[in-house]
Amino acid sequence: MNLVIESGLLADIDELERLYDNLNDYLSSTTNYPGWIKGIYPIRENAVTGIQNNNLFIAKYNGEIVGSIILDHQPEEAYHGVKWKLDVDYSYIFVVRTFVVHPSFLKIGVGSALMDFSFELAQKSSMKSIRLDVYEKNIPAIFLYEKCGFEYIDTVDLGLGNYGLDWFKLYEKVI
Repeated sequence: MNLVIESGLLADIDELERLYDNLNDYLSSTTNYPGWIKGIYPIRENAVTGIQNNNLFIAKYNGEIVGSIILDHQPEEAYHGVKWKLDVDYSYIFVVRTFVVHPSFLKIGVGSALMDFSFELAQKSSMKSIRLDVYEKNIPAIFLYEKCGFEYIDTVDLGLGNYGLDWFKLYEKVI
């Protein structure tokens, strides 16, 4: 598959919002592994913030956005009480956020390509590691992360119990 991965632009926001909505519609009609809810997460504002902060990247196939990822330096509060593999300032760490793949492009390598892009960008940017959290029942994502070399660190409560999302696994990949 010939994907182009590049920085998202303001002109991409409407298409990203459709991607988020299409993915949430798909998840609500199948097994909703991440526990996402349309209108709650991910939403247009996630794309707007990512593009404004220049940390949202899109994967395009034949000119269509088929996936995206946000790589920032802002850990969840629960990350601070955890013993990570590396003890470095978050300015040297990418935190994965809003990692999505269009439902028509699941299980064909888009997610792996976005992860590979993240690793390459981390190396070029002198990052020391990449960290992420994943809902404990999101088996497909956990499989992908472990296949890509992320190591399990801990399980924490991110305060999303009101949405039925009690426990999240934390992973880290040292670059």
